[in-house]
Amino acid sequence: MLLQRLWRLRADALAVALGLLLSGCAHKHHRAANTPKAPRPVNASRGAAPVQARVGYTEDGVASWYGVPYNGRPAADGEIYDMETLVAAHRLMPFNTWLKVTNLANDKSVDVRIIDRGPFVDGRIIDLSKAAARQIDLLGPGVGRVRLEVIAAPAVLPANNFYAVQVGAFSMHANAESLRAKYAQRFGNAQLVLKQGATPLWRVLVGKEPSIDAAQQLAIVLGAEKRQVFVVRLDETLPGAPAPAGN
Repeated sequence: MLLQRLWRLRADALAVALGLLLSGCAHKHHRAANTPKAPRPVNASRGAAPVQARVGYTEDGVASWYGVPYNGRPAADGEIYDMETLVAAHRLMPFNTWLKVTNLANDKSVDVRIIDRGPFVDGRIIDLSKAAARQIDLLGPGVGRVRLEVIAAPAVLPANNFYAVQVGAFSMHANAESLRAKYAQRFGNAQLVLKQGATPLWRVLVGKEPSIDAAQQLAIVLGAEKRQVFVVRLDETLPGAPAPAGN
């Protein structure tokens, strides 16, 4: 009986020693996990725009356009998006980059300024404003192949490049005129602009500012009065609001 116990103790000790030896070998030969390398940055030759948009840089791809409901909302650069101006959205081009956009289907072109980010749809490279899309016959199709070319900013900007703040829109002329007169007395410049539609609206626009920044400062003042306001571009060709018949 004693001899059997001794053999069991020796066997157990041998098993423990063998286990420790194997464990040490496994730890010695353990390999650290490989750390994946960071992906290589995409360069201009693979389709991305350069960090600095150089005059003469070109890019081909599919264009689309956007209007409502984004019209009247702040663009990515902070200014108010007006779909009737010649502006556009691009993922990478610096803000205020000027591009010549040519519709490859008909060779019509339009010059636009980058103010927004997008389009966020695979395969598209630029989102044009409604006005820009109209000039190159892209409104109907909605999308089309274009060529972008970076150009120098125009030496002379349009003379009617002024901005105002819309403080209200009314279906009744009397209500619009009452508000216009109130703001004209306080700020010196307020006008009515008629927006045609199924239900014509008289828009009340306050101010005539030479820059978007100045108009936004005015919007802050007017917005403090708990009104829903936004900056709009003044266009001298917009029809004024005629007085109702009988006035």
